[in-house]
Amino acid sequence: MLTFNDKGIYCSQASVYIDPWMPVEKAIVTHAHADHARPGSKHYLCHRDSANLLKLRLGSQTSIQSLEYGEEINLNGVKVSLHPAGHIIGSAQIRLSYKGQIWVVSGDYKLKADGISIPFEPIKCHHFITESTFGLPIYRFPELDEFNKDILHWIDENRHNNINSILVGYTLGKAQRIIETVGISGLPIYAHGAIANVQQLLIDDGHPLRSVERASLDMKKLAAPYIVIMPPSALHSPWMKKFAPYEVAYCSGWMQLRGARRRRNVNRGFILSDHADWSELNLAVTATEAENIYVTHGYKSIYAKWLREHYHLNAIEVDTLYEDDLLLQEDSDNAIQ
Repeated sequence: MLTFNDKGIYCSQASVYIDPWMPVEKAIVTHAHADHARPGSKHYLCHRDSANLLKLRLGSQTSIQSLEYGEEINLNGVKVSLHPAGHIIGSAQIRLSYKGQIWVVSGDYKLKADGISIPFEPIKCHHFITESTFGLPIYRFPELDEFNKDILHWIDENRHNNINSILVGYTLGKAQRIIETVGISGLPIYAHGAIANVQQLLIDDGHPLRSVERASLDMKKLAAPYIVIMPPSALHSPWMKKFAPYEVAYCSGWMQLRGARRRRNVNRGFILSDHADWSELNLAVTATEAENIYVTHGYKSIYAKWLREHYHLNAIEVDTLYEDDLLLQEDSDNAIQ
C-alpha cells in the first residue's frame, strides 16, 4: 500500500504522502519538526496539537486539517487515523488500513513518558516503518527522575557560585521538558526568542506549561543567578555574551557518547532524548507484531540487520531525507523567531 519515492512515503490509493521531503498536493505530517514537516505542500493533515505549530513554522495561511488521536477518516477507501507517538506534543503515528492490510508509519517516537506529550501507543499491524536514530545497543537512556536530579544539582552548584545556568535543547520538544524540570529550582527562567514563541503558543493552545520570559537585550542589568534556555543554533554566538558569568549544559541523547560534550564545547552534558533508545526500539517493533519492518533514518543498516537476525523479521533499510535533529535545528529556529 505504501511505497518510497523521490518525494517521500506515498500511498497511491489515497493519493497522499506521509512526511514528504518535497512539495506535494496532500501531505500527512507525523509531527512539526523541520525534517518531517517541510514547506511547500498544498494541503496538510496532522494531529490537532500540531496544527498551530505548523502554522508558526510554515505560515498562517497554510491549509491544515487536523484530527484527534484515534479519529478516523476515509481517503478513497483507505482508513487513516493518528495515534500517539510520545515524541513531542502533537506527534503521531499514522495508521493506514486498506483491504485487510495495515501499515503504520511511526515518524519519530519514544516510549518513556515525559509528562508533557501523550505516551506512545503500540499499534498492531502488518507493516511498520520505524526510525532508528539511536539504533545501537550503547544507547540506553536514564529515567526522567535521574535527569531531573542531575540537572537540578548542577543548577544548585551554579547558584552557590553565583553564576548563571545556560541549557541547550531543541526549540520544540526538548525545551519544554527542560523548562518544566528547571522550574522546580525557583530561579528566574529566560528563553531565546524561538523557544519563547513556541512555549507561549503551546500555553495558548491549552497545554499546562510554565511561562518563561524572553531573553532581552538588557540582560546584563540582571543579577546572577538565573537560567537561560536556548536552541543549538545560538550556541557560541555573540548573543550569549550578555549572560556572563555562566556555565553551559547540552541536553541530548547524543550525550551518551564519550566526547560528545567536548565536541559541543560545553561544560556539562545531560542525557535527554525525545527518541527511543535501543531497548525502546525493540519493544516498539515487537509490540506491533508486524512481520515487515522498514527502517529509516539513523543506524538503519545495523538495526535492520539486528531485526532480521535476532527477531527473524523481514526488515529492510529505507533511504529517506529525514535527518539528525541537529542538522535541521538552525533552519527550524530561524523559521519560528
